[in-house]
Amino acid sequence: MGNRVAREDFEWVYTDQPHADRRREILAKYPEIKSLMKPDPNLIWIVVMMVLTQLAAFYLVKDLDWKWVIFWAYAFGSCINHSMTLAIHEVSHNSAFGHYRSMWNRWFGMFANLPIGVPYSISFKRYHMDHHRYLGADGIDVDIPTDFEGWFFCTTFRKFIWVILQPLFYAFRPLFINPKPITHLEIINTVVQLTFDVIIYYVLGIKSLVYMLAASLLGLGLHPISGHFIAEHYMFLKGHETYSYYGPLNLLTFNVGYHNEHHDFPNIPGKNLPLVRKIAAEYYDNLPHYNSWIKVLYDFVTDDTISPYSRMKRHQKGKVELD
Repeated sequence: MGNRVAREDFEWVYTDQPHADRRREILAKYPEIKSLMKPDPNLIWIVVMMVLTQLAAFYLVKDLDWKWVIFWAYAFGSCINHSMTLAIHEVSHNSAFGHYRSMWNRWFGMFANLPIGVPYSISFKRYHMDHHRYLGADGIDVDIPTDFEGWFFCTTFRKFIWVILQPLFYAFRPLFINPKPITHLEIINTVVQLTFDVIIYYVLGIKSLVYMLAASLLGLGLHPISGHFIAEHYMFLKGHETYSYYGPLNLLTFNVGYHNEHHDFPNIPGKNLPLVRKIAAEYYDNLPHYNSWIKVLYDFVTDDTISPYSRMKRHQKGKVELD
C-alpha cells in the first residue's frame, strides 16, 4: 500500500491572485495579444461532430456483449466524453459565441453536455468562474480538495482509489465546500439531460446508456487525460501553484494543458493559447511544466510527499462576489 503521507496542512498564503501581475506586464509589453481575445467558431463545429460521433457510438454498441461495451467505453468513449467536458470548459468562457451572446453559449453548453449523461454544463460554469476569480480561496474554489480528502487519501493505495473516483469528488465537493442555490438554467440543464438519457434508453437500450455513463466515469477517473486535474495546480514543486503541460494530449483537450497561459488570459480560447506562449515566450519557457500527464498520475500516486493536501489555499481578502 505504500507509506502513509504525514498529515500537513494546505499551504496558506495571503497574497492576491498570482496571475494578475503577469497578465498586466505581458499586455503592457505585447498589446497584440488582445487580438487573440475573440471567439473560436471552429469550436462549434468540433462539438457538433463530437456529439454526432457519440450518437453513432451509442448505436454501434447497443447489441455488443457487455465486455465489449465496457471496453469501447474506456478505449473510445472515455476520450470523447473527457474531451467534451473540456469543450464545455471552453464554452463556459464564452469561447463559442463570444461574450455578447452569453446565453447562446449556455444553450450550446447544454447541447455539448448530452453525450456525458449527467447534467453538468451550467453548474460547471458557475463554479469555474469562482476558480478563476478566487484561485485557491478557502471555501470558494471547489477545485480545492476537502480536508477529508487530504486526511484520508494519503497512502499509495488510497490515492490510487482517489484518482479512480475523481469524477465523484468533483461532482459532490461543491455541496460541502460552497453550495449555491439552484438556478432555473440548472433545472433546464437537468431536464434536458434526463430527457436525452431516457430517449437513449428507450430507443437504443440499456447498453447504450451504460456505455455513455461508463465513458464519463472511466474517462474522468483513471485515464491519461485525467492527469490534467492534478497537473494544473498540485504543487510538485514548492511555491509553484500552476503548471502547464505541452504534450500531444492538448490536441484532444482544447489546449487545456496551457494552464498558466489560460489563467493569465482566461478570455482567450484554447486554440490561441500556444500563440500566447510564442509571443511572450520569456514569461513561460522558464516556468516548470510537464510533458506527460501519465507521469503526473504515476508520480502523484507513488510519491509519499504528494497528496490532496498539496495545494495552495488563500484567505480571501476584501469583498467576494459570487454568482
